[in-house]
Amino acid sequence: MRAFFHKPALDGELEQEMASHLEFAVEENLRQGMSPEEARRQALVRFGGVTQVREQHREERGLPWLDGLTQDVRYTLRVLRKDRGFTAIAVLILALGIGANVAVFSVVNAILLRPLPFTDPDRLVWIAPPNSGHDLSSSTYSADAYDDLRAMNKSYTDVTGYYAFSSPDNVKLTEGHGQVTPLTLIGVAGNFFAVLGVQPMLGRWFNAEETRAGSDVVMLSYPLWMRRFGGDPNIVGKTIVLDGKPNPVIGVLPESFDFGAAFAPGSRVDMFGPISMDGIRMEGNTLTFIGRLKPGVTLGQARSEASTLFPKFYWSKKEPTSLGSYKDRGWPIPLKEHVSGEVRRPLIVLWSAVGMILVIVCVNLSNLLLARAAGRQKEFAMRIALGADRKRIVRQMLTESLILAATGAVFGLVLAWLLVLWLAHQGSIALPLLTSLRMDTAGLVWTLGITLITAVLFGLMPAFRISGKELQGSLKDSGQGMSAGRGHERLRAGLVIAEIALACILLVGAGLLLRSFLHVLNIDLGFTPAQAAAIRIDYNDGNDAEKRGAIVEEMLRRVNAIPGVEVAGITDNLPLERNRGWGISVKGADPKKERSSGTFVYLVTPGYLRSIGMRLREGRDFSWQDGPKSQKVAILNRAGAEAMWPGEDPIGRMASIGGEDVRIIGVIDDVHESNVEGKPGVQSYLQLTQFGPDDQSLVVRSKLPAGTLAPMVLNALRQVNPEQPATELRPIQQIVDHATSPRRFFVVLVASFAGLGLLLASLGIYGVISYGVTQQSKEIGIRMALGATMGRVQLGILRRTMLLAGIGLLVGGVLSLAVAKMIASLLYGTEPTDPVTFLGMILVLGLVALLAGYLPARRASRIDPLIALRTN
Repeated sequence: MRAFFHKPALDGELEQEMASHLEFAVEENLRQGMSPEEARRQALVRFGGVTQVREQHREERGLPWLDGLTQDVRYTLRVLRKDRGFTAIAVLILALGIGANVAVFSVVNAILLRPLPFTDPDRLVWIAPPNSGHDLSSSTYSADAYDDLRAMNKSYTDVTGYYAFSSPDNVKLTEGHGQVTPLTLIGVAGNFFAVLGVQPMLGRWFNAEETRAGSDVVMLSYPLWMRRFGGDPNIVGKTIVLDGKPNPVIGVLPESFDFGAAFAPGSRVDMFGPISMDGIRMEGNTLTFIGRLKPGVTLGQARSEASTLFPKFYWSKKEPTSLGSYKDRGWPIPLKEHVSGEVRRPLIVLWSAVGMILVIVCVNLSNLLLARAAGRQKEFAMRIALGADRKRIVRQMLTESLILAATGAVFGLVLAWLLVLWLAHQGSIALPLLTSLRMDTAGLVWTLGITLITAVLFGLMPAFRISGKELQGSLKDSGQGMSAGRGHERLRAGLVIAEIALACILLVGAGLLLRSFLHVLNIDLGFTPAQAAAIRIDYNDGNDAEKRGAIVEEMLRRVNAIPGVEVAGITDNLPLERNRGWGISVKGADPKKERSSGTFVYLVTPGYLRSIGMRLREGRDFSWQDGPKSQKVAILNRAGAEAMWPGEDPIGRMASIGGEDVRIIGVIDDVHESNVEGKPGVQSYLQLTQFGPDDQSLVVRSKLPAGTLAPMVLNALRQVNPEQPATELRPIQQIVDHATSPRRFFVVLVASFAGLGLLLASLGIYGVISYGVTQQSKEIGIRMALGATMGRVQLGILRRTMLLAGIGLLVGGVLSLAVAKMIASLLYGTEPTDPVTFLGMILVLGLVALLAGYLPARRASRIDPLIALRTN
């Protein structure tokens, strides 16, 4: 290494030694009687070649491979600087390919590969009934079941959970100057953070006494602490006012803990409070279960124990008949699988798509390097003639590939960093762990790896090709009067066919996903989100049903009086957001006709069905005469009516919903209550003033923009309740967009990659055809001199172009069918063999190929025979 870094000094010493040696030899010759000229000539003859000695010395004193590498790098930089157009295109292609790969890897790493940000996350399990889906009531447990599981299990060091029915903006923070800010508080079991292994950044966890008593203490999330309290290091011990009550702050959670990212993607959670199990004991299934496996206990052992333990649990011990309610409803899975399970397959598809982009990049660059190498044949022939062996030529070309790939990787990293930064701040996308997205060491290692692989992939084949025995044949082919090497052309044509085939797969995949997404957007949700908006409302009815009825009726009267408002209504749960389930059964004289089921329950006011655009099929809507003291009434959806009274008219029938006898007064069309793509379940709508709702939202239907409508609605609400917080008027479409955001995310990215693949394939076609035209310019000139018309020349070139495209389409079509069947589970309303998608792919690629071939064909038809013959 010293010899490498002190090369000039060592060279100087060598020169001095050689000069001294020659001087001594000359003096000796002079003493023997030779003339000065003859003495020096004889000394040089005896010394041998000075240059050879100098090189031999350099090799023996240092690291010859390092010297050679340095020479290769310097030469490469000179060559690339000389050919700036090629360098710019190659670096751009590489930057796009590597940048897209690094960005997608960062997403995959954050969601699938990186451990959850908890202590020993591999020992954490999510406990829920298998295939419980988005039905919160079916995937949660009662407080009695929670106590029993903690007391009776032998698999977990501890079990914890959180309240699953908390709604956004469910508490009001009153600050010193009287400003009221809605925040989201999640109730958690007292041991929640201890089981997860999350240490508070400031303060402490909830203690046992606070959990038992249902204390008002809170722990703040890091973003809230920074946003609202300026990162006050003395916040612990201070009291904040929530819903008009003092709440002591006992801790601040670390920045790395994001509850929404792990358990409620796309949601913001501001603070946490301890749940009193006694306080929710009669609320039914409200708790999620998370367990930490004991050391040495396997997931299989935990599942085996769950199969024998859960049948022993009560829904409520005050109802002995509820024993066995949880039979076959306790199935632990790794918490990581629960968090990322639904997006695993789409992410793998996305990862594969971006991998194909990299392959297309390599194929394209190989093609470019082959074309460029053909123009450098004399250069390589000269180097071989001067003694360079094949290994040296291959090394030189791989050095060029590595430098191109490294330069592209630098720009690709910048591109990936921008993409990752943008994605990490897309709170509207309901993807788990998205806020933890960042460029980290794993991303950099991945970048290094794909850079090296890419350089070898696109550089190796041209290197072997140009350095092999074919060089002489190629030189012969490219001699005077001949077009470029035929083998060379065939190889490049094969690469173009491979590009087209890969582009086919990407286009078909993107087309199928896009068609599925369009079908999802066209789903009849059972309500009309357009021109409807919701705002969270707040009032104090003192738990008095009469007073509640008067307040909400007055609110709706004032909001309905706003110019431009068509109709308004109130609900406790909006579709596609929070849901809950109660039991429903038929009441009647004939026991044979009694049926029972679970039902999603919504408490609504008169006007709500019209405000959100639900369609009443038969019967009537709620009215204000359906008051607290009158007969309780309900409206079912069609699925509910058919489940309870198949083939019969349900209007006027009696049912028991949540233990209350209600009369069915209407039936509406089915509504997608929890999942856009899922099948609607049994739904029951109850009169809000006849039951006790927790949180409520006002839904307004109006053609006015939300920005214009919001202050008028807020003003109307504050006329009834001056303390109504300034919450956001959210378009209902925003809720639908949030529900479909994961599919939109994947469709947009895959479609982008397909577009990039199409662009690269078109560049490949253009490059091959254009290069062929250049090499055959003399041949074309002769043909035109002999009478070939411009149209005939163009037709010949276009025929060759479409032949390449046709072979690529054939190969790609077959491969696309196989890939389409592999992603069939991600499709909605679209068959893997969807003819529209395949025909669209053929049409798009055919047109692109035609355009890519037409430009060189047009140039060829304008060749002047005299100029072409003179030039060649």
